[in-house]
Amino acid sequence: MRIEHGFTPEDHAVIAELYWQAFGGKLGRVMGPTPKALAFIRMVLDPTHGICARDASGCILGVVGFKTIKGALVGGGWSEMRRVYGIWGAAWRSALLSLLERDVDNERFLMDGIFVSPDARSKGVGTALLTAIAEEAARRGYAKLRLDVIDGNLRARALYEREGFVAVDEQHLGPLRYLFGFERATTMVRDVS
Repeated sequence: MRIEHGFTPEDHAVIAELYWQAFGGKLGRVMGPTPKALAFIRMVLDPTHGICARDASGCILGVVGFKTIKGALVGGGWSEMRRVYGIWGAAWRSALLSLLERDVDNERFLMDGIFVSPDARSKGVGTALLTAIAEEAARRGYAKLRLDVIDGNLRARALYEREGFVAVDEQHLGPLRYLFGFERATTMVRDVS
């Protein structure tokens, strides 16, 4: 396995599929139908905000994204949303998705999603990507790494805890839990050194 910063335009389709497999459960009602969601994700993927794990033949095994004031792995804005969903579809989707937005802060580097191919799970890919994102945080001068994990993702939370993350806050969605499919998200932090 090798770890690389960024990815090529040829990787967009595979990364979009993996992202949707990982996050479609919570985003599906808002970003669906699936073909439109995949079109949007492919369009807005930003290789400057992602780190990939690849196998010996170059196939993507997993990706970890991060968010800075300059963007995110899956960013995009009104124009991209409108291009895929139309004006009205973009309006309500943008409003709802803004409720899940997480702001960057100056003290902790924000990990903004990690996903691993189903065939590569339990093979150390997630751990390698967490190591890589911690190294990226340190390279940028951060002492801490921050992420959010939803209540239903017990496997990911167990990985984060094994890797030294501790829960520091919890956000409840209230009635929006019916739309997004989860009740709460836990903010977790770890030192990068």
